[in-house]
Amino acid sequence: MTTFVDRVELHVAAGNGGHGCASVHREKFKPLGGPDGGNGGRGGDVILTVDQSVTTLLDYHHSPHRKATNGKPGEGGNRSGKDGQDLVLPVPDGTVVLDKAGNVLADLVGHGTSYVAAQGGRGGLGNAALASARRKAPGFALLGEPGDVQDIVLELKTVADVALVGYPSAGKSSLISVLSAAKPKIADYPFTTLVPNLGVVTAGSTVYTIADVPGLIPGASQGKGLGLEFLRHVERCSVLVHVLDTATLESDRDPLSDLDIIEEELRQYGGLDNRPRLVVLNKIDVPDGKDLAEMVRPDLEARGYRVFEVSAVAHLGLRELSFALAELVATARAAKPKEEATRIVIRPKAVDDTGFTVTREDDVFRVRGEKPERWVRQTDFNNDEAVGYLADRLNRLGVEEALMKAGARGGDGVAIGPEENAVVFDWEPSVTAGAEMLGRRGEDHRFEEPRPAAQRRRDRQAERDDAQQEFDDFEPF
Repeated sequence: MTTFVDRVELHVAAGNGGHGCASVHREKFKPLGGPDGGNGGRGGDVILTVDQSVTTLLDYHHSPHRKATNGKPGEGGNRSGKDGQDLVLPVPDGTVVLDKAGNVLADLVGHGTSYVAAQGGRGGLGNAALASARRKAPGFALLGEPGDVQDIVLELKTVADVALVGYPSAGKSSLISVLSAAKPKIADYPFTTLVPNLGVVTAGSTVYTIADVPGLIPGASQGKGLGLEFLRHVERCSVLVHVLDTATLESDRDPLSDLDIIEEELRQYGGLDNRPRLVVLNKIDVPDGKDLAEMVRPDLEARGYRVFEVSAVAHLGLRELSFALAELVATARAAKPKEEATRIVIRPKAVDDTGFTVTREDDVFRVRGEKPERWVRQTDFNNDEAVGYLADRLNRLGVEEALMKAGARGGDGVAIGPEENAVVFDWEPSVTAGAEMLGRRGEDHRFEEPRPAAQRRRDRQAERDDAQQEFDDFEPF
């Protein structure tokens, strides 16, 4: 049974926003109490958060589909719907989030670091929020927006200070077991270690983590054996330690050739040339191993390596090795740049940015833009007044004028949104004067009362001041 998983494909879906409510206040002796429909609740987000108690992606291997809860619809009496509950998914420290194309979306390092993988949809506005001086009795509400749906890939890269690399059965797991309190599985056959082992070492005042990388053999960087599956765990390590077997029973192997082969695999994998290295000649408790270590040590030092002769079984040379690693780790930590305070980057839109585009595609004119597409998703096309409100918003944004400039004529097809999910209709230019004569959408003259001339002037001025703002996005939270 699989117990360690370091790469999974995850399908996440945020919650949908709740629909707004279209309601009119009803009370005895108050037949026209006004609109009182509440807003829909926001859909829940899907959030990835680093949790130190989690060490594998196994849970998501077995259950790759995760969904947050939807927001509740609004109700009459100005009662807003309840927000959907965020779905927090714990992931191990060192998890990298990628899209299906392999682009990095987030690198989650450090306890509590989080990333919103899918954002919940906004709740729709109720007719109480849509009411204004010009539209006193809206007979419609906005629909909630659907939440994001994403397919992402999670990759785990072990967060350790020191990585032990070498052939199978070179003694990497044995070294971790004697340098730290880790208890990895140890046996005398190749590929005993099938998952990276991690241990914590204390040397003087320095505390560091050490990990082994299993399965490195010739061709590992090209996918042979298990090496490619675990080479990514070397990337975050500050120090590389070559563990060389001086008592191997294979006649075609020796410490120098083992070192050359592993170095070539690391070079082909890439990105590790600048890591400090040292060499550990292991198993010197074996007589032939001690002789071979003394024989190859001058050649290794001539190449510039710092060499340590150790025995994990007899506990020889371990103290010197642990303090040497602590020194390299401390140097690497000191060389890292200090984290800067969080900076807020403000990117104002250009003064001529309309927020949408109109392009001609064969027999239709396609409108793309955040606002038009969001407004379409929020519109109940079974309600004529809601459709009219959408037309007013698009006209106010300048979509109709842009269509005319692009050459659109009455009866031409217009599509709002991407090709796979667009709303298509036959466009008919509106006639502003005729619309004014028929009355504005959403007005109910039963609410009108005789007003003094001065009050009427103030109301008209208020209508002019509010004309643009009423079509902008309403942010209830």
